[in-house]
Amino acid sequence: MTKGILAVYPGSFDPPTNGHLDIVSRASCLFPKVIVAITKNASKKHIFPLDKRIDLFQKITKNLKNVEVACFSGLLVNYLEKINSFILIRGLRAISDFEYEFQMSLMNRKLNKKIETIFLMTDQAYTFISSSMVREIAMLGGNVADFVPDCVEKELKKYVIDLSRKSYTKQ
Repeated sequence: MTKGILAVYPGSFDPPTNGHLDIVSRASCLFPKVIVAITKNASKKHIFPLDKRIDLFQKITKNLKNVEVACFSGLLVNYLEKINSFILIRGLRAISDFEYEFQMSLMNRKLNKKIETIFLMTDQAYTFISSSMVREIAMLGGNVADFVPDCVEKELKKYVIDLSRKSYTKQ
């Protein structure tokens, strides 16, 4: 474990997946404290509001004593500076993830030379899982139980039921 270093795992996590949980669990073994920093990105269309995403991530990480869930808006480098952290955790599933994350890492370092990005490969069981795929499967009535923690699956089912009720009443 790296002594005294605070690591940040940022993302929108809409919804949190088993792949996200895998990355944060493994990061929690490497660093004394990990903050899951959930973005307040108003320009992005989320299925879960920020408070629900925070609540879900708190539930799925409740057994990880050195993990905290927070939110931020604006530039990630500014948030890191504010909390005095310069270590980013990013999960990789495939080569295509690396290309994007590599560019982001270089941009973050250009904005702040102190920032280091640590890439963790997700467990092979989760390499094909993405939040957008999980959202689409759920919206089309598919089973997402293998892709997300139980509490997330329940919330996705509620969301789909509420959405179908709203569309039914509009007809």
